[in-house]
Amino acid sequence: MSRTLLPGVPSPLGATVTSKGTNFAIFSREATRVDVCLFDEKGNQTDIITLRERTAFVWHGLIRNIKPGQMYGYRIDGPWDPAHGQRFNYNKLLVDPYAEAICGNVDVKAPIYPYDVASGDDLKMDTQDSAAGVPKCIVIDRAFDWGNDSPPCTPLADSVIYEVHVKGFSNRNPMVPENLRGTYAGLAHEASINYFKELGITAVELLPVHHFIDEGHLLDKGLVDYWGYNTLGYFAPMSRYSSSGDRGGQVNEFKEMVKAFHAAGIEVILDVVYNHTCEGNHMGPTLSWKGVDNNTYYRQVEGDPRFYMDYTGTGNTLNARDPQVLKMIMDSLRYWITEMHVDGFRFDLAATLARELHDVSRLSSFFDTIHQDPTLADVKLIAEPWDVGDGGYQVGQFPVLWAEWNGKYRDTVRRFWKGNEGQLSDLAHRLTGSSDLYQFDGRKPYASINIITAHDGFTLADLVSYNEKHNEANKDDNKDGTNDNDSWNMGAEGPTEDPEIIKLRERQKRNFLATMMLSQGVPMLAGGDEVSRSQQGNNNCYCQDNELTWFDWNFDGSRKVLHDFTSQLIHLRLNHPNLHRRKFFQDREVRSKKGNQIVQDCAWFNPDGNQVSDEVWAAAWSRSVAVLLNGQTLQVTDDEGKSVVDDSFFYIVNADHEGVGYTLPASPSGNPWWLVLDTENVENPFARTKAEKDVIVGGRTLKLFSDSAQVD
Repeated sequence: MSRTLLPGVPSPLGATVTSKGTNFAIFSREATRVDVCLFDEKGNQTDIITLRERTAFVWHGLIRNIKPGQMYGYRIDGPWDPAHGQRFNYNKLLVDPYAEAICGNVDVKAPIYPYDVASGDDLKMDTQDSAAGVPKCIVIDRAFDWGNDSPPCTPLADSVIYEVHVKGFSNRNPMVPENLRGTYAGLAHEASINYFKELGITAVELLPVHHFIDEGHLLDKGLVDYWGYNTLGYFAPMSRYSSSGDRGGQVNEFKEMVKAFHAAGIEVILDVVYNHTCEGNHMGPTLSWKGVDNNTYYRQVEGDPRFYMDYTGTGNTLNARDPQVLKMIMDSLRYWITEMHVDGFRFDLAATLARELHDVSRLSSFFDTIHQDPTLADVKLIAEPWDVGDGGYQVGQFPVLWAEWNGKYRDTVRRFWKGNEGQLSDLAHRLTGSSDLYQFDGRKPYASINIITAHDGFTLADLVSYNEKHNEANKDDNKDGTNDNDSWNMGAEGPTEDPEIIKLRERQKRNFLATMMLSQGVPMLAGGDEVSRSQQGNNNCYCQDNELTWFDWNFDGSRKVLHDFTSQLIHLRLNHPNLHRRKFFQDREVRSKKGNQIVQDCAWFNPDGNQVSDEVWAAAWSRSVAVLLNGQTLQVTDDEGKSVVDDSFFYIVNADHEGVGYTLPASPSGNPWWLVLDTENVENPFARTKAEKDVIVGGRTLKLFSDSAQVD
């Protein structure tokens, strides 16, 4: 078929369908020739069209009669000079950095490397054609009936986030049709939605769904990339999660998923990986950016651009300092908001994006651009505030508008319940929103995303069952994954039939869950923790796409009991604004409703009923403390301008192995205290009883009291 080429336009980048055909536009500063390659349904190359127009380094042209569904890729010529960072190789087919759908897999045995693999010399060009081993791009029609879709717009302060893997969640769920399991449609199936609603979460945070590839070293071991932190396309939803095929159906299926979540009042947050790509270091393959414009897209060693800066541990780092790379990131973010209707993003290794030269900078161009973009003004922005480079641990250092995974919260809470010494003072900060990290730069308690577990590390069940990691299934001699887990197996490594150990583990799970849900800030529940999902001690399941990571939907008695506990705990939190305040405690003193007692908005108490002294805060032996949250001092008003008030709460945490007697202080309202949660009572933790003035808090137990008998 004759392909008529018109000049087209340089914007937008990517493949854009028009009434005349499809406009192709791709950026490359140093290229000398850019060809669009068209493929038939069998993957055979049928046409090569050279783009003749070049505007501001954008090569563009409109090819008539190219319709949605067309498979394409690029071949780009230019200097081959790896010593100076130029790695153009016309023989290598390239994925469009702006492709909105990608089909097929990478064949790591194909000649996808730009250099001579046989000699191992990355300075020597390889001239073999890579097309058979490279995925193809798909021209997409963006039309979609969103109907009356409306984002829930849940305030971050009122959110409960659930981190989940698209495939792993539904892949074994018998209530989901078999052909939909492990897909976007499976995650959005009625059975899945009902599960999320019953649990009470307000947002799902999806592990990476940008199109990614499996690394060759994993395939050689019979493993695959499960988590998805190996991106090939920042605009394309991962095709392997599609029940609608990979020729564009994945786009509409993703949209249908978002639409279903929104109809249920649940937000969708994406875990995004803009810090590195799947192309690895100088010995990695050429699949896209490396062959499009290596010097633009990647950060290179100063003075030796043959090599890449690696702040990510993956071999390369995207050059977010470059305006074109920053534009790609921003275009991608805007695309997922405007076209795919997602509600927020969690940025993997976000400190990498803030590196100007080598140091992490709060004044970086990335933050400046994010801050002023109106499309991003109303979505949730969550940082993983660290990378693997020097100075990369930046918890508490991100600018206003950003929330952060609070690694200090995770570490402190784990150490406290493990029984480590000297945790009390730091625990007080973590329970009250980490004001030491976020209060003095314009942020609020909800800047703290409180995590105890996540995809990376032990599950909750394993946190209380293993002292050491057991990553042998990853086939790396148990060398991968962190050794610093702050875990405790309670006396036996792994599964046990010892009833006392089982009882203590069940209590500890509830202690962790209750602590997180009663802390100020935003809780993030790792998917499956509510049903004791175990990875058999593997704390780095990035390559385990199997029953080790998939949900087990055969809930036995204890797993169902823990699920119900978690659900009731989440609803308790959501029903009480005193448990998810929008402002930090100010140590304000107010007069109680009954009597002349002066009560603070937040106060800490010893077992004797007196407030904690500086000596106790500093004492290494202190493993128990109580906190009063005054429901009369929320300092916010509702939509009608009325002051919001709530029940007051008093809760005690005791990480010592022995019980502790406490004298309860008077409540701010003057009403009696009611026990509403006791983690020692595993079978009936929410049994409501009127509290005596003196109570015993069992060893390794959390007790919650309310000044209302009607707490729900």
